[in-house]
Amino acid sequence: MIGSHCAEHFAKKKNKVIVIDNLLRSAIFGSKDKSVEYNWQYLSKLPHIKLIKKDVRDRAEMLRVFVKEKPDVVIHTAGQPGVKYSLENPFEDYEINATGTINVLEALRKANKRGKFIYTSTNKVYGNNVNALALKSQPKRYLFKHIKGINERFSIDLTGHTPYGVSKLTGDLYAQDYAQIFDIKSAIFRMSCIYGTRQFGFEDQGWLAWFVIRFFQGNPVTIYGDGKQVRDILWVGDLIKAFEAFLSRDFRYKGEVFNIGGGGGNTISLLELIEILERLTGRQVPVHFGPWRKFDQKVYISDITKAKKLLKWQPMVSPHEGLQRLYAWVSQNGHLFKKKTGEKT
Repeated sequence: MIGSHCAEHFAKKKNKVIVIDNLLRSAIFGSKDKSVEYNWQYLSKLPHIKLIKKDVRDRAEMLRVFVKEKPDVVIHTAGQPGVKYSLENPFEDYEINATGTINVLEALRKANKRGKFIYTSTNKVYGNNVNALALKSQPKRYLFKHIKGINERFSIDLTGHTPYGVSKLTGDLYAQDYAQIFDIKSAIFRMSCIYGTRQFGFEDQGWLAWFVIRFFQGNPVTIYGDGKQVRDILWVGDLIKAFEAFLSRDFRYKGEVFNIGGGGGNTISLLELIEILERLTGRQVPVHFGPWRKFDQKVYISDITKAKKLLKWQPMVSPHEGLQRLYAWVSQNGHLFKKKTGEKT
């Protein structure tokens, strides 16, 4: 979803855009719906975009494509994004997220050392350390007790991460190191919850879109825990503006790390999300509660002070406005989300 919006955004500015994808997202989440193929087809109709079906794990192919195209900017959004999948398939998770990232970095270094590199990392690099922070409990949400959010110097060490958190952290560190050692101008964006149109959410990833789609279908949702867990959320267009702000500026230090999300002003709990969707859709769906999942962060809120200061950037789309936009898109494309005959709920 993020990659396709980046491609569309820069193509509309008449940049030559090359999209590389192996179209495995649907298979990773065991979905028969061809969600990633939808975005692929969507991009195929836009001018200034070239689509290449390749896999970032293929080192030789990455080098061949990069040497031929000589990209000035690489926005690396290719990845395996599911925690559950990483627990069940740790080797494939590592190969996609860690090996794939160093393959792309090496290809850029050899094709155009002056090229700029953006790595989309994750808040999961901080792992279970986040859960060691004191919380205060309110009727419908938790909040940090002593801090407003997690900044870039929060510890990534001496904690559990899940294989997904480890593989993404590996790519994160390689992006930083290639900046320091090989002088690749790069930025690492440790993302909180990014959402937007053309997002085909699953229970394990893309939870905001997942809840919106389930409400549209009238299907039940399952909350793991008590529903008071909180995230800061960021509309995908605001994320791309942060990318653009980095690309338009020169920093004294390379390998900059930014915690990126909606920040303290754009947070939501699961219980609050359900209330918003009930009002937005005019319907209620059955809500089931399951046990807490291992290493789930009860609260994650990005401290976006650094991004505001260095990038002169801030989120513009509120959670309510963003959810309205997302639900409108799902409703307008209802044929993509119709419940199949015989589908279990």
